[in-house]
Amino acid sequence: MRVRKFWRSRQAATKPRRPLWWRIAKWLLILAAFPHVLLLLYGVLPVPITPLMLLRLVQGEGLRKEWVSSREMQPYLAYAVIAAEDNRFCQHNGVDWRELNEQIERYQAGEDVRGASTITMQTVKNLILWPGRDTLRKGIEIYFAHYLDLIWSKRRIMEVYLNVVEWDNGVYGAEAAARHHFKRQAGDLTPGQAALLAATLPNPREWNAGRPGPYVSGRANTIARRVEQLGPLLDCVRQK
Repeated sequence: MRVRKFWRSRQAATKPRRPLWWRIAKWLLILAAFPHVLLLLYGVLPVPITPLMLLRLVQGEGLRKEWVSSREMQPYLAYAVIAAEDNRFCQHNGVDWRELNEQIERYQAGEDVRGASTITMQTVKNLILWPGRDTLRKGIEIYFAHYLDLIWSKRRIMEVYLNVVEWDNGVYGAEAAARHHFKRQAGDLTPGQAALLAATLPNPREWNAGRPGPYVSGRANTIARRVEQLGPLLDCVRQK
């Protein structure tokens, strides 16, 4: 018995350690693989929590969320969100390069610019990235938006987005937002209420869908008109 223990300890003592570069490379590979695997899992499983939700919890905010499938939501909500946030959602491959290039040209010309993030990019940001507008995060966001568009269907991207997006302080997802703002389930929203929710998405912590001011109400009306104009451009999220 003593001989066996001695032999094992001697083997452990003489076993060569991996070089530092190898250990660093191993952990870098693990870190790089983790978000890819996580997004694969989220392609079929409900998302339990996001980095933003955790950050808000640390800051002392609550957490109201309830996962529901896209079939349990008012279909018009997906249409309104596309009309408000990403008109070419059904056409691009995760990144709307046409819109992105237009905003770069406007910036170079000294004009006001607006965000060029697609719904897919916003989904990536919500699921695996940190809040902010730095260049590094935007580059990672663009890469994973292409990856997400490759491994998920458009309907799944929209379903996950509508379940994790922030709609007020501590309120996440369509079901919690419908209950919070309108005291009803996401499937019972009217088209007008869905348009109001979509209208607040650029600034949901300041704009209130349940008590909309003139600007939010006007934006909701514009979104409703745009939904009618988009027509077949909404086909990728229509329920069959």
